[in-house]
Amino acid sequence: MRFDLTSLNLILAIAETRSITQGAQRMHLALAAASKRVQDLETRLGVTLFTRHARGVQLTPAGEALVRHVRSLQGALVALESEVSEFAQGVRGHVRIAANASAIAEFLPAELARYVAQYADVRISLEEQVSTEVQRMVREGFADIGIFVAAADWAAPDGLYAKPYRQGRVAAVVPKASPLAKKRTLRLADMLPYDFVELQAGAAMQEQLFAAAAELGLPLRARIQVRGFEAVAQLVSAGLGVAVMPELVAKRLATLFEIKVCALNEPWATRHYWLASRPLESISAASRRFVELLTEANSETNLETN
Repeated sequence: MRFDLTSLNLILAIAETRSITQGAQRMHLALAAASKRVQDLETRLGVTLFTRHARGVQLTPAGEALVRHVRSLQGALVALESEVSEFAQGVRGHVRIAANASAIAEFLPAELARYVAQYADVRISLEEQVSTEVQRMVREGFADIGIFVAAADWAAPDGLYAKPYRQGRVAAVVPKASPLAKKRTLRLADMLPYDFVELQAGAAMQEQLFAAAAELGLPLRARIQVRGFEAVAQLVSAGLGVAVMPELVAKRLATLFEIKVCALNEPWATRHYWLASRPLESISAASRRFVELLTEANSETNLETN
């Protein structure tokens, strides 16, 4: 069965605007022509893609599946155009990586340096996103490789290659002048009477904190929300609250700011990082080599800790 890109992009436009009329306008098509394209596609597939109602249209489950694949196709086409055009500039591959802030701060710089040392003519694009967005970008083809935090028993959705990558720990960060700074180890319950300095909404660590506080039946007093661990450390140093961040990052920042890093005695203080990509046979050779490097680095780390 053959598909034309205009019809597929039209389905995406209608899904995003929730209107056949607005979708047709976005695609510069007459309404009658757009409606016929939708009907023809539904007939060929033997399914209904949209349900019509007074306020517009809504995707059916079949329509949602099609839109998911169209977005993945779009991401692949963008990657194809970018990678092929770069060969004219002497570039021999392009690896698009999405990762959460913790992975970028803790592990990836050293491994990117190892990769670039071996493959100097490969271009790297690294985008920081919260863990849920990293997963979406890989699933929909906007990133070749994703590094993110998820539960130890996280199961990859169909169509994704995934492996456990590393483990890390989070620590409590408090002002040096705080009474909490006298302790070497803290529980979350010790910190909850204080205001918290938080990362941006959607960060896996913040979701974990709110869930842990809810289990204790106590509120988490979110005072300030910022983007980036250095900003968190600066605000904690100024006495504006306490925070939780990756232990390795916190220890580095403790050399720059007036903060104390305390071990966090909680079962969830161990974090599980995952590596995900589309099936290895469907990504570029440059991306496959980077997956192999990360897998090798993870194996070496496991040997060192055993």
